[in-house]
Amino acid sequence: MAEDSAKKKVWIGFDLGGTKMMAVVFDDKLKVLAKKRRKTRSNDGDQVSLERLSETIVMALEEAQLTPDAIAGIGAGVPGPLDLAKGVILEAPNLGWKNVALQDYLSKRFKCPAAICNDVDAGVFGEYTCGAGVGFRSVLGVFPGTGIGGGFVYEGKIFRGTRSSCMEVGYLQIATEGSAAGVGPVGTLEGLASRLAISAEAAKAVFRGQAPHLKELAGTDISRIRSSALAKSIDMGDKVIEQIVRRAAEQVGRGIGSLINILAPDVVVLGGGLVEAMPKLYLDGVQEGLKRNVLPSLADCAKLKVSQLGDLAGAVGAAAWVRQEAAELAKKKS
Repeated sequence: MAEDSAKKKVWIGFDLGGTKMMAVVFDDKLKVLAKKRRKTRSNDGDQVSLERLSETIVMALEEAQLTPDAIAGIGAGVPGPLDLAKGVILEAPNLGWKNVALQDYLSKRFKCPAAICNDVDAGVFGEYTCGAGVGFRSVLGVFPGTGIGGGFVYEGKIFRGTRSSCMEVGYLQIATEGSAAGVGPVGTLEGLASRLAISAEAAKAVFRGQAPHLKELAGTDISRIRSSALAKSIDMGDKVIEQIVRRAAEQVGRGIGSLINILAPDVVVLGGGLVEAMPKLYLDGVQEGLKRNVLPSLADCAKLKVSQLGDLAGAVGAAAWVRQEAAELAKKKS
């Protein structure tokens, strides 16, 4: 080993937000030392287990030539409803988990402080700490993807309830009719403007013969109509797909306009696959929708920026969050 790992202080950021999980090893200044990404499911199809999660952390440490006794703390960004007071995942459908005490498990398994938070909250906190939100007092993040997630950081703290995360941006009701997001009322932002909603509309356009390039790329299979395929079909000339994406982005902009009216953030950070695949088109649409909903007195209060950290945002934010929580706990004890 290159150096005595016991003398090295590192933080682990763990992102469980998608079909893959990622453990990242950071130094005390949140510089990436190593990372390990694995599929959520193992090769035999089993759902991710706590042991598989801990194995991924150990693999990332090995990449950095470190052992677990070097860990100062572990932060995990997790999807689904959480009991933040107890550190329990109440339900995470993509992981097949219910009532899993992840925070306690990580703390005992690696003998260090641990903290869990909502995966989107982690992403926004990452942007606040090291990305597009650096230097701002308040940062609103909106991440359109399969759903639409949101988070808000105010004066260095994640905006949340006592027990649970909040900022369920996808459930803002934009219309009194229309698609639902699986649960909740109809006409929600997620039901109307998520990548899943866009893909459904795009599949209809393919079926009608209006999108020949997307037909070649993905056909009418919604699971194949992902952000990269949508962007490529637009570049190849599928105007109807461009219109579908632009309309959805305008709806997201309307939702953001309403949030600006309530929160008056200094900056709004947009992230997720749709934004990364077609930043100019998507931002233009968001700007158009935002102008229609924001109060004139607040129209210039928030800068609109694209995520700088990409898929590292959640891991950075989770590590930064547990580092901050550990520091505050140490102050109270001293």
